[in-house]
Amino acid sequence: MIDDCDQLVDYFHTAIGPLLDRPFGFFGHSMGALLAYQLTCRLHHDEGPLPAWMGVSAYGNPRDAGDSDARPHFMSDGELRRWLRDVGGSTPQLVDDESVWSTFAPVFRNDFKLLDTWTSSRSPGALPIPLVAFGGSSDELASEESLLSWQTSTTHFRGLHRYDGDHFYLMSHQQHLAAVVTAAMRSATA
Repeated sequence: MIDDCDQLVDYFHTAIGPLLDRPFGFFGHSMGALLAYQLTCRLHHDEGPLPAWMGVSAYGNPRDAGDSDARPHFMSDGELRRWLRDVGGSTPQLVDDESVWSTFAPVFRNDFKLLDTWTSSRSPGALPIPLVAFGGSSDELASEESLLSWQTSTTHFRGLHRYDGDHFYLMSHQQHLAAVVTAAMRSATA
């Protein structure tokens, strides 16, 4: 498992490299939003092709990463499960079922280590791409303010779309969200 953001960005950069000869966009949810942003920063730094559009979901602007005391990858199993329940950071099936938890706990810890230890290696300034933020109206991990802070990371902020729900709001809004993303990509590549 990769627990370092730069290494994970390297992996994705290599994997998508052959596909960058056509219009593309990124949509990232939660940790995926950080990865989409970091990968776009890498492409921008390398003067490579940039996504025509980027959507970031359920994750605040990493350049404004705060001073949260929560460091989930250091929590005991009981603390981590309780924290995930309290903030809506996981489905009850993953947290409450012992056999499922034993399988996924290492993945959670790995992902949280990546998030908890992320540091920006370079400040690219505002990215020259359209960016839209998405979030759940009752997401305790990504407030409206943190989602709106993405406007400082782009020269073309296209707004915030809020949906009823928590951190996993998208599970209840898949069709509408897919339509919004598809329309945004069509508009960006027209």
